[in-house]
Amino acid sequence: MRLTTKGRFAVTAMIDLALRQHAGPVTLAAISQRQNISLSYLEQLFGKLRRHELVESMRGPGGGYSLARLARNVTVADIIFAVDEPLDATSCGGKNDCSSGHDGKAPGKCMTHELWATLNRKMVDYLDSVSLQDLVDQQRVRQLQEATRQAGAAAVRVDRVSPPQERPARAAA
Repeated sequence: MRLTTKGRFAVTAMIDLALRQHAGPVTLAAISQRQNISLSYLEQLFGKLRRHELVESMRGPGGGYSLARLARNVTVADIIFAVDEPLDATSCGGKNDCSSGHDGKAPGKCMTHELWATLNRKMVDYLDSVSLQDLVDQQRVRQLQEATRQAGAAAVRVDRVSPPQERPARAAA
């Protein structure tokens, strides 16, 4: 069980979109370049996100995508399920036929089925508790910390540069 690149890329692209949509629609080409995700892959993902009414598209010059809802009203679970990302830890895909039936009995639940089914519910509950706005806020804090760190490093470099030497005054002739 793991989250595939489809779900990871969809969440990453939605964070990028939410961070930048204040300036107008965001193009997939720009997201592709910033996040190093194939443009054709983004087109597929955003088609699904649009069908699930998580994003809106605007055509023409100045067009692109924007969120269809407020970021606080979109959860990570919404995004992952919109792109058809399976989140299932059971070996049977939730069909209750994970016992192989090699002993002559009909297939049924394996001994650990409830463990994995409970994990599925916990994962969905967690992903449903994290909003896109939460992730945007975290990213903004990281960007601010990085800018502060870079500004501090630049100030240290400036302090280390010695001031220009003054030239001695010429004697009057």
